[in-house]
Amino acid sequence: MTNVHFTHIGGPTVLIEFGGWHLLTDPTFDAPGQTYSFGWGTSSRKLTGPAMAATDLPPIDAILLTHVHHGDNLDLSGRSMLPGAGTVVTTRPGARALPVAARGLRAGQSTRLEAPGRPPIDILATPCRHGPPLSRPITGEVIGFALTWPGQTYGPLWITGDTVYHRALRRAAAAIRPGTVLLHLGGVGFPLTGPLRYTMTARHAVRLCQAFTPRTVLPVHYEGWEHFRQDRDGVERDLSRAPNEISALFQWLPRGAAAQLQI
Repeated sequence: MTNVHFTHIGGPTVLIEFGGWHLLTDPTFDAPGQTYSFGWGTSSRKLTGPAMAATDLPPIDAILLTHVHHGDNLDLSGRSMLPGAGTVVTTRPGARALPVAARGLRAGQSTRLEAPGRPPIDILATPCRHGPPLSRPITGEVIGFALTWPGQTYGPLWITGDTVYHRALRRAAAAIRPGTVLLHLGGVGFPLTGPLRYTMTARHAVRLCQAFTPRTVLPVHYEGWEHFRQDRDGVERDLSRAPNEISALFQWLPRGAAAQLQI
């Protein structure tokens, strides 16, 4: 069993600490008020700043970057952190696009983090579809990450990445059987594309969790931007209608303060 500390900094950005490792997901540290283009006529304004400054973080051993082309997952301040990280893991197109050396993965591929005196971490890239069917050429490549290391009791730690609910995601979850999930929610949408969604709502998250029943679900990527269509209140409304054995799995991370979980 491993004690893992999670610090939710904002949006999809989480500091993960255990066994001497310091991992960071999708770094977003810009101040609020800026508007970012997401391509094809869509954009969003950042409403909330990070709960802590990048300068307050410990040295980062690895940045797990689900994709590089959207400002709500990698903003200008986040990009400035990449050269100082020990390792950057992202999509294969993302690795080619970044100005720093990065490990690029496709869904189903894996890599390992190793360091003296620390448990090795195997990182498996998991499938994402960042929008409706056939949208990948427009929305771009995105991956999630399943992290496995010696001593886990309840299964891998899974970072879903920005994705809607779809068959490949459900199959991957059932095969991995993660114990703890950092679940990207928000029901992202844009006026230009009407009812279409580009990340999961809680209703779809419930369906996903029913495929494998994790021990703990930690929602992230649901607040701080205009393009999120389902905030915490909306997530909780959906969970109130879910089976109790699923809604009880969800825990809210405090912003800017470490929460300890056993994995």
